[in-house]
Amino acid sequence: MTDHGPQPVERQLPTEEAKDLLALVRDLVQREIAPRAAAEEEAGHFPRDLFRLLSSSGLLGLPYPEEFGGGGQPYEVYLQVLEELAAARLTVGLGVSVHSLACHGLAGYGGKEQKAEHLPAMLGGGLLGAYCLSEPQSGSDAASLRTRAVRDGDDWVLTGTKAWITHGGIADFYTVLARTGGEGAHGITAFLVPGDAPGLTPAAPERKMGMKGSPTAQLHFDGVRVPDARRIGEEGQGFPIALSALDSGRLGIAACAVGVAQAALDEALAFVTGRRQFGRPLADFQGLRFLLADMATQIEAGRALYLAAARLRDQGLPFSRQAAMAKLFCTDAAMRVTTDAVQLMGGYGYTADFPAERYMREAKVLQIVEGTNQIQRMVIARHLAGPESR
Repeated sequence: MTDHGPQPVERQLPTEEAKDLLALVRDLVQREIAPRAAAEEEAGHFPRDLFRLLSSSGLLGLPYPEEFGGGGQPYEVYLQVLEELAAARLTVGLGVSVHSLACHGLAGYGGKEQKAEHLPAMLGGGLLGAYCLSEPQSGSDAASLRTRAVRDGDDWVLTGTKAWITHGGIADFYTVLARTGGEGAHGITAFLVPGDAPGLTPAAPERKMGMKGSPTAQLHFDGVRVPDARRIGEEGQGFPIALSALDSGRLGIAACAVGVAQAALDEALAFVTGRRQFGRPLADFQGLRFLLADMATQIEAGRALYLAAARLRDQGLPFSRQAAMAKLFCTDAAMRVTTDAVQLMGGYGYTADFPAERYMREAKVLQIVEGTNQIQRMVIARHLAGPESR
């Protein structure tokens, strides 16, 4: 072999500014994120200080307008930053993606005064957001949500329960979808709810197989009052706002998946090039070399897919089908690659002394969040063949 160990990922970045940004991210990852990842994930510690650092470094609002405190970066660049963060620690990469998702509704559909009042703090003021769509009885069937908002003068009163909320209980603000009208998708409205609103109570965090450092919890709304000035968009416009956010959010999940897969490949490659069996390096065995080649090919294909979708988004072109494809392919690939990494490392891969087993556990959730991969197949098929006749 002429190459030994993992090689740096070559990035396709459109500007010198973007190259400098990625260099900043890589330096931050090496100094602040990667050294703490294993111990804090094992302890279930959420690194709130890292999110404050990311905010002060301008990394929590990258794809949003500079006039409101964002980074003004195209999605093509933002997603590659996410990939780098997720490769170091998924809790951080996915946390940035969720925060961006929580900002999407106000940035895209809010009024000018709303944006001026709230976005600067959300994008660069140290705040952390969460996105509240799913409920205990309406996960994939989001249009059947039951949390209700009732008008009371200049306020709305929210009552109900949200489930599977990343950053639930620790977020400073929540973008909440609630029913203000009749049944179905047309009776839903979006609201920006402060994290310390009276009547808003988090349940105990879920006990998960992976991403233990990222709290996921139910949120109970017991008569939470929200001023009408915090309504996002028009009454009844909530579901289109939610779907728009999810299209972009799925690209974030795809990028995170590629990051986790890349980290698993790097770990496996370092292991097999450094370990000898039967008098030669493990990496000299053809069966293992072919497996490494397949892993690398899936990662490159996934990266190309999410970047192609991001470029469509940056051009203002439809990208919903491509976003679903990227989320589907990249997260399935991450599950395969991380499983293969554990297999390549044998017994060592199965122990917590190496990060491969953590990558495998973390990859699983990426096939579930922001629309399961079965839902992504439904979305893709709907674009190809139209809605089902029934």
